[in-house]
Amino acid sequence: MENKKTIADLMSATMAGLREMVDVNTIVGEAVTTADGTTIIPVTRLSMGFGSGGSEYGANGSFGGGGGGGVKVSPVAFLIVSDRDVRLLPVSGQSETTFDKVVNMIPKVLKQAEAFIEKRKKKEEDD
Repeated sequence: MENKKTIADLMSATMAGLREMVDVNTIVGEAVTTADGTTIIPVTRLSMGFGSGGSEYGANGSFGGGGGGGVKVSPVAFLIVSDRDVRLLPVSGQSETTFDKVVNMIPKVLKQAEAFIEKRKKKEEDD
């Protein structure tokens, strides 16, 4: 039995190899809890690329080809979760992105909503 390989087989094998190297824990790392109960979650950026090529030639349909790929993982930030607040601590000195600002606003918005609800409850009790 003849073992015929195609460019699709080559590309599938390359992608399967890259998938084995990367999982969800590569992007959002495993949480670490400190002694005071603060949870630290690393967040990374993943860049990935691959290429493959091949050719069938000759009367017997011989195949020749090759493939390769690479992965780059860069730390981006740490998500700090404590009983008081949630913060996004960027690794680089770059200015905050819109996402960073939104995440950092969450504790303040929750406190304001809680204060509003308490004030409303108190007003209803007084009436």
